[in-house]
Order: sequence, then C-alpha cells, then structure tokens
Amino acid sequence: MEFELPDGTVLALPDEATGADAAAAIGAGLARAALAVKVDGQLRDLGRPLVEATATTGDGGRTMTEGNGAGPRKLEIVTERSEEALDLIRHDTAHVLAEAVMELYPGVQISIGPPIENGFYYDFDFPDGVSLSEDDLGRIEQRMREHIAADEPFTREEVSVGDALEKFVAEGQDYKVELIEDLIRNADPAHPVHTVSLYSNGPFTDLCRGPHAPSTKRIKAFKLQSVAGAYWRGDSSKPMLTRVYGTAFFSNKDLEEYLERLEKARANDHRRLGPQLGLFTFSEVSPGAAFWLPGGTEVFNSLVALSREMGRDRGYTEVKTPLLYDRALWETSGHWEKYAENMFVTEYEDRAMALKPMNCPGHAQLYSLQKHSYRDLPVRYSEPGLLHRREPSGTLHGLLRVRHFAQDDAHIFCTEDQVQQEVGACMDFALATYEIFGLDVRLELSTRPEQRIGSDELWDKSEAALKQWLDDRSLDYDLNAGDGAFYGAKIDMHMTDSLGRSWQLGTVQVDYNMPDRFGLTYTGADNAEHQPVMIHRALMGSYERFIGILLEHFAGELPVWLSPVQAIVLPIADRHIEYGETVRTRIHRAGLRAELDDRTESVARKIRDAELRKIPYMLVVGDREQQSDEVALREHKRGDAGSVAVDAFIERLKSEVESRSRRG
Repeated sequence: MEFELPDGTVLALPDEATGADAAAAIGAGLARAALAVKVDGQLRDLGRPLVEATATTGDGGRTMTEGNGAGPRKLEIVTERSEEALDLIRHDTAHVLAEAVMELYPGVQISIGPPIENGFYYDFDFPDGVSLSEDDLGRIEQRMREHIAADEPFTREEVSVGDALEKFVAEGQDYKVELIEDLIRNADPAHPVHTVSLYSNGPFTDLCRGPHAPSTKRIKAFKLQSVAGAYWRGDSSKPMLTRVYGTAFFSNKDLEEYLERLEKARANDHRRLGPQLGLFTFSEVSPGAAFWLPGGTEVFNSLVALSREMGRDRGYTEVKTPLLYDRALWETSGHWEKYAENMFVTEYEDRAMALKPMNCPGHAQLYSLQKHSYRDLPVRYSEPGLLHRREPSGTLHGLLRVRHFAQDDAHIFCTEDQVQQEVGACMDFALATYEIFGLDVRLELSTRPEQRIGSDELWDKSEAALKQWLDDRSLDYDLNAGDGAFYGAKIDMHMTDSLGRSWQLGTVQVDYNMPDRFGLTYTGADNAEHQPVMIHRALMGSYERFIGILLEHFAGELPVWLSPVQAIVLPIADRHIEYGETVRTRIHRAGLRAELDDRTESVARKIRDAELRKIPYMLVVGDREQQSDEVALREHKRGDAGSVAVDAFIERLKSEVESRSRRG
C-alpha cells in the first residue's frame, strides 16, 4: 500500500500495516509520540489496520474500505500538536471517569460520555438512595489517577449486535441496550448494523465508536469540575441523569492556565456583575426575561440611542409594528412550518395568534400595505422591537439566552441593482459599530441549510450576492456551509472576548424568498411591477445579549459614555453635602449622569464602595474644593488625578461621552 504524508512524501507499507506500523516506519520519535492516525481525513486507532475490507463503527456507520484507485491515500500521524489531540485525550478521560465511578458506586448505570468544547462529560444513573455531589469529585479523581498510572491499554473489539445486547442486558446497563437497539432500528436498510465496537481499558468496557489513544497513561493532566442534572437524550419525559463535567490537557501548565481563565470568567460572569452593579435582575415569575434596574435601563437606552443615531445618518426610518399576529402571517412567511415550536402561540376568538420572535414578517407586511415606486427604494425600516422566543428552561442563561428581548433590527427593501451597495452599507455600519467598542470581528458566510424555503435559483442569487461583496473587498471569511437562515444566506460577525471566547454579534442576510411569499412589489421605471430584494440586518444582535457580552468582555468596566453612573460626588463631611449636591446638579444639567454619596461614612469607605461599583470618576469635595469651586478628582482604578474646576471637569466628561471614548 502507498500513502501520501502531509509533506508530500509517499510511504509504502505492507497490506496489513497498522497506524502504529506507519508511525514506526516514519521514525522512532514519532512512534513514541503518536496518539492516533488519520487516513483520508478519518481518525483511527493506532492499533487498527490502515485499510480494512469491511468494518462498521459503534454507531452503525461504515468505515473506509479499499481505496478508489485515485492515487495514494492521505496519511497523517496524530500527536499532541494535532488539532484532534485534545478531543481524543478528553474522550479517553471520560472513559476513565466512568471506570472509576462504576468501581466506587456499584450498581450505577452508565449512558454516554463524549468530548465537548473545553472538556468532556459522562452521564450516570445512580441506584436509589445514592447521589453524587461536588464533594465526591476528589475521591473519584484519586481512583482515576490510579487507572491512569496503571497504563491500561485501550483495546477495540468488534462484536455482533446480539453478543453486545446479551452482555449489556446481563450487566443491567439499560442505556447501552437502548443505544444498540436504536442503532439497529435507525440503520439504513441498505446497510443494516451487524456489529458494534466495544472499547476496554482495564476492567471497564464501553460501547463506543472510538477512536482512543494507545493507553490511559497518555492522559497527563485532568480535573473534574462540576456535577449537574441532564435528561437522558435531552428529553424531559425521560429519566434525569447525573452529569459529571471535567477537562483534560497535555500538561499541568495548560490545565492551570485554563482553570485560571475559568476563575476569571466566573468573576466576570454578567449574571454576577449585573445585580452587583445595579443593572438588572431576574425573577421566576417571568423566566428568561430581565428586570432592568434604573442603572441597567440607562445602559440599555444608551445602546438604543446609538443605534438610532447611526441609523438616521444612514437613511433608516424607525417604525413600530405589532407584537401579536394571526397565524396566517406566519404561514405566509414560512415560520409556522419551520419555526412554530420556538414561538409562543395563543388562541383568541377562534384565531390562532403568535407573539413575534423576529420583526421581518411584520416589516414585510408593513411594506405591502403601501404602494412603492423605484424612486422610493431602498426603503430602510429599523425597529428596536420587543421579541419573544420559546426557549427551553434548560437553555436559559442570564442575558445571553432569553425568552424576551429586543434587537437593533432593520430590513431593507431594494432593487436587484442596489443589493451590493446595500450589503456593503450594512457591513460598513456593522464595522463602524464594533469600532466604537474596540471589538475585532471575523466574518462567516453561511449558505443554504437542508431545511429551507424557496427555489435553488433564489438561493443561488442570495449566496452569490454576499460572496461577491466579500470577494470584491478581498476580505478573509470562513465558510459555514448549511448554516444559513431558512429563507436566505447570511454573513455573520463573530468577536473573541478578553477571555478567548467567541461570540456571534451581528448578521446581514439577503432574502429573495420572503418578498416572493408576501407578493411584494414596486413600480419600475418601465411602469411594470417588480419584486424587491429584502435584506435583514441586526448588528448588536439583541441588546440584552450584547450587554451581557460587553460586561464579561470588559469585566464590568464599561466605557464612560455607557456607564450608568459616570461620576459620583463624595463629600468629606456633612458640612460639604450642600456643595456636593450643587456639583451633582451642575453635572446633571449638562446631560450627564452623576450621583451624590451623602452617607455618614468616611471618605475612604465611600471611595472603596465607588470602586466596587466601577464608577469612572469620583469627585471628592471638602473645605478647599468648596472655596475654590473645584473637585478633587479620582479615576476608577487609576487613583488621584488632582484638583480640577467643576466646569472644566464637566467639559472633559461631556467631551468623553459625546466622542464615545473607549477608555473604561
């Protein structure tokens, strides 16, 4: 057999060669470092033959068979430096976790344990009367270390489905039995499942498609992190299982750095910062909806004002459309068929009605209620409208995943000739918005999903319009095939925050389908009726989510212009309160946000409390300041900035707010 290595070298091997044989043939050092092998992009165990005439995986899928004769197959040895290595070792660690739990808790049933982003988990069903808490994780970790030190090989075995069922039935492992039965039932009739793969490490055997590293000793550093509940297969009608989360790395240094980042993330969690800074809170009387406190309302309104100001300069007209619509509107838009399960639906006077989860059908309806000429186009509607989506309780997460929210939403109706210009204007608007916050973004082109509406011809137009704009600008972008909206292709914008996490912010979507479904038209220069193109555009996304991202990215240190309290006046003694109130009033009359701390606390305590509230400016006033019409200025985290005249400070603060300075 011949294989092409990543550097283009061709490696000849015997027909029965394994991945380990391939690594050894390349070099002894590589053989020692090898974790797995990739053949034509498929990840495989080192101990398996590189080519197998027939094989099936544990999930009923087919593995590779003999080559197609189109030249040498691609071969790559996977080591710690490979992209797939961490997932591989985390999968190994999940198996060792299950092994330790089964030994420590006899009678436990195991379900699944996959690698996930940043770690792994395993789900367990403990016997009646037995429960697991985070206090138990240290004991489990110790047993895991024993199995890792034992250097237990991961061995793969192909067995018949009958033998696998007999084994797991005898062991009382009902979840494994269900998985195998589902594999058989759901298999393609043309390729029925006859065998499944089992992996063993030490005394533990699991149903698994693999692959795995050669042995447990390749696990260098791991940590069990938390215990949570999880429904079997995510179905609330099925049993609640105990999920143990953990992570693993190839060095203690990498593990410690990751855990340190997690601690920072916990400290910066917007769900903690929001109430602490007096911005928002939540209540079970309305799950998935924020209760905005006065300070948070100031932040929210400042962002809406920014959207309005920038939109006015770019030709947007703000509109207001209803929250509740007849089912017929959603059937016309296609949402009733594709999105109804995510909508809050009610019935009144024998009419099915739904709260809007997005503004686009309402804006299409609004456009249809008026006559339009080509001279009117483009029509640009914006609306910071309230939206509701029926998100499952288990997915709700502070401001980042909610049921009630508002978007900086807009829709543009334009001619075919105007599409490129309008897409470009939307993207420029987006980048100008992110520049204000100092956010660098990466672009992603998402194309037609499997479940969609409209003809391939319309989808060709939608995708081509966005791709052409990206290519004309010579911009780098990732292709996310199949992830477009069900009605049109889109460009999504993602940012990486201060903790290295990626967030999607805005989106620009070109839609030929909704104008077609709503029968939208405009009168052209030829006096004939033509169909406009609809462009969907949200730049911050939802204001709620954007605020949550900003809080975590800036660790609550919002820019001065966005801070709910921009300055706080701190009288040294009671006799300075009246002057302090005068200073606060002058700042307030200049259109700025200020407070007076008139508590009978020491000024040191007032400064400390203002620092905890992350207020940008502290204005200490005493006898000298009162006599000279000044304030002793302190900046958050920077300390004493000297004395300054009140009017000079007001001008400085006003300039900083009006310019929307990033300093925070």
